[in-house]
Amino acid sequence: MLHKVKPKKFLGQHFLTDLSIAKRIADTVDACPDLPVLEVGPGMGVMTQFLMQKPRPLKVVEIDFESVSYLRRQYPQLEENIIEDDFLTMHLDRTFSGESFVLTGNYPYNISSQIFFKMLDFKSFIPCCTGMIQKEVAERLAAQPGSKTYGILSILVQAWYDVEYLFTVEPGVFNPPPKVRSAVVRLTRNQTTNLGCDERLFRRVVKTTFNQRRKTLRNNLRPLLADLGIDGTTLLQDKLFDLRPEQLSIPQFVTLTQQLEALI
Repeated sequence: MLHKVKPKKFLGQHFLTDLSIAKRIADTVDACPDLPVLEVGPGMGVMTQFLMQKPRPLKVVEIDFESVSYLRRQYPQLEENIIEDDFLTMHLDRTFSGESFVLTGNYPYNISSQIFFKMLDFKSFIPCCTGMIQKEVAERLAAQPGSKTYGILSILVQAWYDVEYLFTVEPGVFNPPPKVRSAVVRLTRNQTTNLGCDERLFRRVVKTTFNQRRKTLRNNLRPLLADLGIDGTTLLQDKLFDLRPEQLSIPQFVTLTQQLEALI
């Protein structure tokens, strides 16, 4: 009999124990057919067993050596497709020899936001991403302008992906139960191929404006303008700068970035 893997707090592991929910999450990849799948953090393979039944290539990436050992023994047919690595440092463009793929998983809660930022760095290879995260992070991903949860993650992800909040998962179906509720989301690449502004500056503008979200854009952007060597005297007189960052839509952030670019 296989010894079960003990969840490790430092890896943010909460193992899903409900098979029906594991199957529901695995089935979220069906909306993006015909692509290989990369599962992050398979643990003891509760989702993996359902992903393996799908007629498409599957690879799993796991940093926990104990889980890797368990998977090798429990799912020998997966042996060649188990990647023992840190997802956050992987070259995702090489995962399926440059092919696009679906990203999925019951993501480790301590790095869920970082997973989506990593996805953005390789967005041309990831047309679809699904999986389970903390409910609070799912709400931030799906948030609209004007809401308290709308912020850096909402804007940077929604600039490139359509976000669907699929369903909520209660703590009791995990070992150990997390202190928060969870949610399953699906992100699908939108039609945007070019933001129309410098992408690195766009990220910087978004992150800077949310440094202190209760302050106006005018106050938040002054240090950035100084850093870029921009005299913002005229620019900052615009009424737009009376707004707080959560009031701006993504097109408005693009316009703002274009205005700064023009002055550099």
